[in-house]
Amino acid sequence: MASSIAHFLVLSAIIVVLFSSTQAEVQGSFDDNFSKSCPETHFKTSEDGQIWYLSLDKKAGCGFMTKQKYRFGWFSMKLKLVGGDSAGVVTAYYMCTEDGAGPTRDELDFEFLGNRTGEPYLIQTNVYKNGTGNREMRHVLWFDPTEDFHTYSILWNTHQIVFFVDRVPIRVYKNANYTNNFFPNEKPMYLFSSIWNADDWATRGGLEKTNWKNQPFVSSYQDFNVDGCQWKDPYPSCVSTTTQNWWDQYDSWHLSSDQKLDYAWVQRNLVIYDYCQDTERFPKKPEECWLNPWE
Repeated sequence: MASSIAHFLVLSAIIVVLFSSTQAEVQGSFDDNFSKSCPETHFKTSEDGQIWYLSLDKKAGCGFMTKQKYRFGWFSMKLKLVGGDSAGVVTAYYMCTEDGAGPTRDELDFEFLGNRTGEPYLIQTNVYKNGTGNREMRHVLWFDPTEDFHTYSILWNTHQIVFFVDRVPIRVYKNANYTNNFFPNEKPMYLFSSIWNADDWATRGGLEKTNWKNQPFVSSYQDFNVDGCQWKDPYPSCVSTTTQNWWDQYDSWHLSSDQKLDYAWVQRNLVIYDYCQDTERFPKKPEECWLNPWE
């Protein structure tokens, strides 16, 4: 019994250390860490500068990106999404190798697809490698993301990419040295967020259009956290294979036992679209779809 208690205390201490390390806030103001791409009228902050508001109207949307790019790590942000009738409006939170949809980009996406009042918000994730995506998954959420802030995170290392919502893994994308080479692990990425009009596809395939009578549409952000490898040309100062960082140690190469239980629950209850199951788009299942994410 004593040895079991000692083991539990040691394990608890390790968990606390790991959790604390992921919550270390980025130092400095918004302008120290990000650059904006919108009119000043479409970006506001709270009085203490800790909450950021991005707005969309018929004239323009808004976005920002980190000034620093990274290769591997843990990336996290709290978002509160547009409330009410937000059909056609997309709030995106993503990582990308370049500023703009270039033909050779790598990208990891969270996209929040707006809705008509009373309908559930959909969250779409996607993975791009060298300009090719088409790896969409869509989930419903187990809460209303417009009522309060929730945490959306990406764990990225050479072994897996995991999308988290409030620390619950909703998607696992494993690296198994695919012959199709579809795992983004070579190029550093910036982190972006934006709000924009996508009523040609976002809500019921474009059937529901943006109701501009409800403008401006506002998404809110706080607590940007990153624990990752900052890229410094011609190569980064840290290398993921050294396993010096928690996000590249063995425990981060696989889901934990508790995470596997959460992930299984998500798979049973929240997935509404998985490209791996879409035989019309993919008569031959993509190679990465055969891999067991629980391994």
